[in-house]
Amino acid sequence: MLVVLLPSGGGFVFFLAHLRMAPILEEMGLSPPAISVSVIACDEEANISRCLASTRELAAAHELEIILVDSGSKDRTVEISESFGAKVSHNDWPGHRDQKNVALDRCSHDWVLALDCDEELTPDLTASILEFFQKGRHDQYEGASMNRRVWFLGRWITHGDWYPDRKVRLFRKSCARWTGSHEHDKIELDGACLQLHGDLNHFSFPDTRRYIEKINHYADAYLKRELEAGNAWCLGQNLLRPIWRFLRAYFLRRGFLDGFPGLWIATATAFQTFVRHSRTYEEAQPSQPPKQP
Repeated sequence: MLVVLLPSGGGFVFFLAHLRMAPILEEMGLSPPAISVSVIACDEEANISRCLASTRELAAAHELEIILVDSGSKDRTVEISESFGAKVSHNDWPGHRDQKNVALDRCSHDWVLALDCDEELTPDLTASILEFFQKGRHDQYEGASMNRRVWFLGRWITHGDWYPDRKVRLFRKSCARWTGSHEHDKIELDGACLQLHGDLNHFSFPDTRRYIEKINHYADAYLKRELEAGNAWCLGQNLLRPIWRFLRAYFLRRGFLDGFPGLWIATATAFQTFVRHSRTYEEAQPSQPPKQP
């Protein structure tokens, strides 16, 4: 909202108008930094509208571009994204981490907000991002982190191993790069980072089936890393790590406060850990029985 004083009979009257502030501030020489929203996608028509719609309030205050790199969607992902004004380009799938760096390289502004298709800015987080620039904190910090909360089994998960799940998602392009493993990527930031208020909503697991499907994917990635590092199977880790993951998630990080979903998450995390460590044992075993004499 813009408040303007207009002359009226020797005095002034207030004129209130809902206007896009970025062009006005730019004419005054006070334009806030432009922001690139970086997204990667493939067959995300169920999520992409919610994700991009959550950036509209930012677009009202900043010059905003949406850079979306698609790896071959067969659904309406590209069409929906373009309806939001996104600049859509294609890149064959190289893995999460590398694809995010491709999208980052295609951003034209120095400040980048990186989002996954199944994520959504909350009003509180949007207000915190706007305040970050309005108060000049972008001159003091090279990035900002935010808490991410998951919607799972009919409730927001706010305890256990899944929360706060802090992520650096707002950063200066020249000071950041995606690193980490392909299944657990992260931003490596060269500079100071500020924690923002508000949550980033995450709709990663619409049902328990989706979580269970990912167990083998994570186990395969873990096995590949272990083989590359030359690590052997360890019975102690195979037995104790799952127990530790359950105790940490359910008791130490108070997953029990999330009710049955908290119990489910702690149990599933322990099982996933057991499966992951079992893969190195399986790999060392013969695939066929010995031939009978």
